[in-house]
Amino acid sequence: MTIEPDKFRQFFGVPETPDLVPRYNIAPSQQIFAICQNGDGYRFVRNFRWGLVPSWSKDPAIGHKMINARSETVAEKPAFRGPIRYHRCLIPANGFYEWAHQGKEKTPYFIHRKDLEPIAFAGIWDVWKGPEGSVESCSILTTDANSLVAKIHDRMPVILSSSEFDTWLDREMTDIEKLKILFSPYPSDMLEAFPVSDEVNNPQNDSPECCSPVMGDEP
Repeated sequence: MTIEPDKFRQFFGVPETPDLVPRYNIAPSQQIFAICQNGDGYRFVRNFRWGLVPSWSKDPAIGHKMINARSETVAEKPAFRGPIRYHRCLIPANGFYEWAHQGKEKTPYFIHRKDLEPIAFAGIWDVWKGPEGSVESCSILTTDANSLVAKIHDRMPVILSSSEFDTWLDREMTDIEKLKILFSPYPSDMLEAFPVSDEVNNPQNDSPECCSPVMGDEP
């Protein structure tokens, strides 16, 4: 996530931003930024651990299994049916990685908007409280892959357009059927993908090389 502060404020409609340290390889269980909105329509940035820990869970380690939530069943799963109604957020990014499986080989691809504008993933969050403190965490919704991403993987994150931010963040909006309209795959003609170095396979690698193009087959 390497969005400039001015662009971040303008694109996501937040008046203030935290220190936006560039990140090139954010992995599950790490901290990520999210945009939330209060009842007065004021948007603000929060810091969540990637991997939702339900408030009722006995063990916060369950978050490792909750990095994504299938949009088709998010309103039914016990871990997600509360957050999808009351705890929605935007997850900002420049793009995302997916891995194409070719036999025993896995090739990482970076997928981003053709116009290089930021991306907003549809996210949900929750707060788990334990004897040693609380954990604020989130998941990213997924949907069927569009025609571009389908050449790499059968799923992709739910990406929201800026015109959909108000509906998604509206705390009064609890109608799941209306929210489901937002879960369609992002148009493939607005995205592009290219192969990147397998440096991205190691979460300890967090440099621009992770999302730089390398020689390889286009999807």
